[in-house]
Amino acid sequence: MTESVRQTGGPMEASPEQRMPEWDGDHVHDMPTDDGAVDDELGIDPTELADEDLIREIHSLHRTRLDTLRHAADSALANHLRRTAELETEYLARHPGREVDPARLRDE
Repeated sequence: MTESVRQTGGPMEASPEQRMPEWDGDHVHDMPTDDGAVDDELGIDPTELADEDLIREIHSLHRTRLDTLRHAADSALANHLRRTAELETEYLARHPGREVDPARLRDE
């Protein structure tokens, strides 16, 4: 990222992951709810989703990605990042030999 775009020295220098205390690089830890209980219901476990539902969920997250990145609270962005990682990891586990479009490859 160039210095002309990146702010330095202020709170915006840290990424949402760095600003969120419950974030641990790859996922959001179980976060307490208002009544002090841990909220385990941040979405259906991706392993329990049928293929069609998994694709629908991934599509929904990608459709809302830019708006979440630009306008959502840090906690919402952290949840979005966590859920995206969960769903995409499950997709890759189910489709390790997925078809790669040669037109999307770069010449090296």
